[in-house]
Amino acid sequence: MTDKTHLATIAALLGEPARANILLALFDGRALTAKELAFAAGVMPQTASAHLGKLTEAGLLSVAAQGRHRYFRLADPTVAHMLESIMAVRAPEPQRIWRGGEALRNARTCYDHLAGRLGVALADSLRAAGHLVLSPDGGEVSAEGIAFLRDFGAEPHDGKRIFCRPCLDWSERRPHLAGRVGAALAERCFALGWVVRQRDTRAVAIAPVGLDGFARRFGFDAAFPP
Repeated sequence: MTDKTHLATIAALLGEPARANILLALFDGRALTAKELAFAAGVMPQTASAHLGKLTEAGLLSVAAQGRHRYFRLADPTVAHMLESIMAVRAPEPQRIWRGGEALRNARTCYDHLAGRLGVALADSLRAAGHLVLSPDGGEVSAEGIAFLRDFGAEPHDGKRIFCRPCLDWSERRPHLAGRVGAALAERCFALGWVVRQRDTRAVAIAPVGLDGFARRFGFDAAFPP
């Protein structure tokens, strides 16, 4: 398959609203059943099954069997990065007509890392402190940055995926952190109870202990506009 053919195939898959809704439902890294994804897409289970087959065949989804159920998730972080990039391509919306919901804009998950105003603020804080340098294609953490992350309990795990890279935030139009560094930061913030997952949404709540923690450790006020 040529690059042009592959691009056209992926674009056609994403251009169907039900399939786009399925991918967005899996944007936070969770694994969901076909029944749950049918509900998220607003289609009948048989229709969802056909969509899931096409997305899996194209390499956008992976599937694992557990008991009587089959669980679907995004195939890897590059799929989430592609979705985030597509959403960022659209023209910026004036703030007065933002319709995404302030909770979603303030703090949300983007696959396995933090996004929104919170994710951007974390990236800005690390850059301002000299812990991190970002380029359009990747990122580098300084020795002091590695020590800071280790002291915070967010030393990145070993692995084959990209160590650190910017991910253009679709609501803020500025980069937040992805890769192993972004994932480690998010994992630690959840473990400390600074951020809390919300049901049926990618938005995460910033707990009072998180407001204090982000101010003390990272030097910014996480009490973003309601």
